[in-house]
Parts: sequence; structure tokens; C-alpha cells
Amino acid sequence: MSEPVTQAPPPPPSLAASLATGLTSYRWHICALLFIANTINYMDRQVLSFLAPMLQTKIGWNEVQYGYIVVAFQLAYAIGLLSVGGIIDKIGVKLGYAISIGVWSLSSMSHALARTALAFGTSRFFLGLGESGNFPAAIKTVAEWFPKKERALATGLFNSGTSVGAILVPLTVPWIVDHWGWQAAFLFTGGFSLIWVILWLITYKSPEHESRVNAAELAHIRSDAGEAVASTRIPWLHLLGYRQCWAVLIGKFLTDPVWWFLLFWLPKYFSTRFHLKLEGLAGPIMVIYIAACVGSVFGGWLPAIWLRMGLSIRAARRGAMLTCALCTLPIAMVGHMSGLWSVVAVISLACAAHQGWSANIFSLCSDLFPRAAVASVTGIAGFGGAIGGMLAAWIVGLVLQHFHTYANIFLVAGMAYLTAWLVIQYLTRKPEISFSI
Repeated sequence: MSEPVTQAPPPPPSLAASLATGLTSYRWHICALLFIANTINYMDRQVLSFLAPMLQTKIGWNEVQYGYIVVAFQLAYAIGLLSVGGIIDKIGVKLGYAISIGVWSLSSMSHALARTALAFGTSRFFLGLGESGNFPAAIKTVAEWFPKKERALATGLFNSGTSVGAILVPLTVPWIVDHWGWQAAFLFTGGFSLIWVILWLITYKSPEHESRVNAAELAHIRSDAGEAVASTRIPWLHLLGYRQCWAVLIGKFLTDPVWWFLLFWLPKYFSTRFHLKLEGLAGPIMVIYIAACVGSVFGGWLPAIWLRMGLSIRAARRGAMLTCALCTLPIAMVGHMSGLWSVVAVISLACAAHQGWSANIFSLCSDLFPRAAVASVTGIAGFGGAIGGMLAAWIVGLVLQHFHTYANIFLVAGMAYLTAWLVIQYLTRKPEISFSI
């Protein structure tokens, strides 16, 4: 496995330079489509966690059963990620993304039929299968449409849709539940996904076949010297032979569980710790995910700043990830804090840092691997994150059922990112890899 030294690409061109060369910007329209997909994705994913305190009373599940419902999603998500990246690399992002979102849309709407913990777990399982294709398809799309120097920013922008989706849920779901019942909330968000599928199939083309991309923009998209462009799929078992693949897998395994915990348990935490009702949850949840949205964009933009200062992509990416890791440390103290809004402030910082971290760890996949392997590597990394999330959901359910405290959970969460950064540093200490494709 040869590992030649590669030179960092030049920093992004300024706006004036882009205008002078007549560079079109259609790639950002593609980024907007990815943003909408991720917004819908997290609306579908977040509805259950937002309604969990109410549904726990109506349906009658306990903490362990809710943990199993979350595990069902994570298990399916992990199974899907192990294979879906390779499938998308083979059939392409246009068809692969459409199939993925079609499955998760129908699965999301099926929650409206559930009346038992088992039924909710079944719906969550198929939702997890469908959603497993989201990030492999989105990251591969970014790799096809953006040069390396812009990928973290593009990823941060579309990934901010996850926070926007989480913000829209508390804005819309209480009103929907109040007027039409909790079942309508699942039907509402799932229906939007089907609309997106139609839009994607009608509009998406590769850069080479899109008439709204001029020669200057196409040259800009393909400006990474020496980047492999072959379409031959690389088997994921072969990818596991590279420690760089293990770096992103372990990085996701250690940090994704924190995000999953916050996503699925925050409404329950605020309801239990501060006795907030459904309407009272909206304010804290919105503040936290607004911060996460800002963190996603800023985390994606940060490497570009350091690139303009002359740093290599490697140094800029690792520096951004270290910054995000340090900003998550204060969450370790949440279990010992008593004020609602001080807790919200610390969790907001951690969520913002996580989204910035995500933008860069996803971009790390396309930094280290050629485009032909990006969806597969992203899927493998996501598999690691899903397995970590599944184990965390099971453990969190047991801890809360038996000890009734979140303190140690937040303590572990605070140490996860710095640990992951050190592992990534060690496993990617040599330059990028190359494939003979």
C-alpha cells in the first residue's frame, strides 16, 4: 500500500477572481438540495424523540423499552451503512439517494400506525435502513461537485440542515399534535421526503452533463491534481486494510453516540430534570439546534480560513477538529449544573462543536480516499458511528432505568471527542493513500 506525499491544493479563489474568470456557481445549488434533504431527514428522525415524553405516557413504555426503540433504529442504520455506501458507489448518487429517501419517507409515515413499543421499534428499524443512505450519498455528491478545498464548507452547509430540521420540529409538531393528533406529525414530515425525491430525480445530473455548469466551474470542480476519478468500485473489505479507514470509523464510533444521545434524550432530559411540558421544550431545543446550525457552517468554514493563511489541508482539517473537540469538554459538567439556561448554553456549545466536527470528519473521507471510494468509506465510518450509538442507547436506557441520573453520561460525552481526535491523529499520521484503480 503505497503512500506518496501529496501537495495541498491552493486555497479557494476569491469572489473577485471567480467573477473575473466567469466561474458559474451551480455546485452551490446542488449543496442547497443536500441541505433540504438533511433538513427533512432530521425532522423525520426527531419527531419521535420530541414526542417521547408524551408517548411514554400514552403508550406506556419504560426507559429500557425506549432504549430498545432507539437501538432498533441504530441497528438498522448500522446494517444499512455497511452496504449502502458500496451500492451508491455502484449505481450512483442520483438513483441511490432517491431509493434511500423513498424508503425512509414511507417508514416515517408508518409510525402513525404504531400503538405498541414493538410497533414503534419496527418502524424505527426501517427508518434506520432508509436513512443509512443519506450521508454516504450526500458526501459522495459533495466529492463529485466540489474540490477538496471547498468540501468541508459544502458539508458544513448541507449538514446544518440537520439542525434546521431539529429546530422546525418544536416549531411545528406541537401545533400539529394539538390540531390533528400525534399521528399527523409523522405523516406531515414523511410526506415532505417524497416531494424531495421527485425534485432530485428531475434535476440532478453529474457536473459533466449539467448545462448550467460552464467550463470554468467544471475545471474548478476537477482542480485537485492527481485525484482519482475512476468509477470502479473498491470493495469495502479492501478499504478496511487501510488504517485511514479505521481512523474515521473509530472517530465516528466514539463521537456519534454523543450526538445520538442528545438527539434522542434531550427532550426527555429537560422534561425529567426541569419538569418541562411539550410546549415548554420548544425554547431550549430551538436554542440548542440554532447553535448547532451555526457550528456546522462555522466548522466547515474554519479550514478554509486556515488554508488562506497558507496551511495545508491536513493541518487545517486537524486544527478545525481539535478546536471542535475542545469546545465539547464543558458538557462533562452538565450533570452537576442546576440552572436551565446555563445547561442549555453548555449543551448548545457542545452541539455546535459536534456539527463542526462532523463537517470535518466527513470531509476527511474525501481528503484521504478517491471519489470512487468516498461513499463506501463514509458508509463504513457511519457504520462505526451507528454501532457506537446502538451500544450507547442500550447503556443509557439501563443507566437511567436503574440509577435515574444523567451525570455520568454527560461526563463520558465530554471526553469522547478529544479521545477520537488523538486516535485520528495517530492513524493518519502519514500522508494520504493512493489506489491503483
